[in-house]
Amino acid sequence: MPNPYLPLWEYIPDGEPRVFGDRVYIYGSHDRPGSDSFCDKKLKVWSAPLDDLSNWTCHGHCFHTEEDRDHGSDTPWTEGYLYAPDVVEKGGKYYLYAYIMDAKGCVGVSDRPEGPFKLLSKYKYNIPEGKDQDCFDRGWFVDPGVLVDDDGKVYIYCGFKRSWAAQINPDNMYEIIDGTYQDDIIPMEKPYDFFEACSPRKIGDTYYMIYSPNRSSQLVYATSKSPTGPFEYRGVIVDNGVDYPGGNNHGSICNIRGQWYIFYHRMTNNTIMSRRACVEKIEILPDGTIPQVEMTSLGFDESLSPYKVTPAELACVLKGSCFITELDAMTRPITGITNGSIIGYKYFDFGEDYSNTTIKFAAKVRGKGCKSKIKIMLDSYEKGRLIGTCDIGANDGVYSCHLENVRGRHAVYFVVEDDFGGWFVEMFKGRQLFDLESFVFMK
Repeated sequence: MPNPYLPLWEYIPDGEPRVFGDRVYIYGSHDRPGSDSFCDKKLKVWSAPLDDLSNWTCHGHCFHTEEDRDHGSDTPWTEGYLYAPDVVEKGGKYYLYAYIMDAKGCVGVSDRPEGPFKLLSKYKYNIPEGKDQDCFDRGWFVDPGVLVDDDGKVYIYCGFKRSWAAQINPDNMYEIIDGTYQDDIIPMEKPYDFFEACSPRKIGDTYYMIYSPNRSSQLVYATSKSPTGPFEYRGVIVDNGVDYPGGNNHGSICNIRGQWYIFYHRMTNNTIMSRRACVEKIEILPDGTIPQVEMTSLGFDESLSPYKVTPAELACVLKGSCFITELDAMTRPITGITNGSIIGYKYFDFGEDYSNTTIKFAAKVRGKGCKSKIKIMLDSYEKGRLIGTCDIGANDGVYSCHLENVRGRHAVYFVVEDDFGGWFVEMFKGRQLFDLESFVFMK
């Protein structure tokens, strides 16, 4: 599946990937398109077979802070918004760690990784000397990340603008063990620059902490030989603000059949509050480092087919004023396209056809009452190869042109220019030109 790898109507940010049995599960928040707030009052679970990452199944709502048409509330003390959960397995049970905005968090339990999760308990703890009761009861467990270590000990990491860690009683999975509380498990000072989104993983004898720094479009990581640190800052894994609107970021790494991935999210609807789940392949080198990867349109795929209709919303490069928006459950064009907008896709495999000198290109657009052009470039929107230009009319329709033949694997960029001249140039400066719905290459 390409990015976003879930159905295009779904908005699951803050994804925590977990492999249980023969499936990979994604646990995250739940955004709503067009909302003016983060997240929702319910959590959803999706999963896919390890041998078919194109086949994602929705398991529905697994936990609720508010009664809806199908479920009662799982949290009688609050109707707060649910943010960034995590799920771990221990002793054949699956434990969901829920952060609830402005309320005491809790742990749910299920016999199945997909849930539904039933309330086990609120967190139980004694407030360490000198610590604020209100902080603990109204947000200490921000974005919890949980690690069940090989020796059976259980650790929880959390925090917003400041990180904390503690051990959980493995006998009940919700009680913080006295004396295990730690401040600043990841420092606030540079280069660590901790902001939020703790996600622990253990690889061999090394403990990895994936988190979001103050440049919150990034996911970075630190490592240690102990679950309690000290952690060493190692670098950036992915940044959703490179050639893209950015917003915040939250996710983690996961090994699926020998291949490592970074799960993350990126924004739509011209807001940081409509985020969709994305994934990129990563490499963990023998010295434990993770080279930074670029954002692509690929998801789990090796490449995109240029000969299949590509929905515009698979774009991984958006420069200028353009953005992906949702008009309805089936229609998500790129809008806000003006002179100089750049829209990019990584990567298409055109194959090795030497029989043609040209190919055809067609784009489906919603017109804005004026004419424009799409310059189609390979590999770079600045210095790449220009293979042709498609004239776009003033009205809704499909506009086509012939391009130079293309072979091999390439990033494809659309560089948009208006078609105004004379005194119109200044009068129509910044005018929206069209909305892009989809496109295809044809031989």
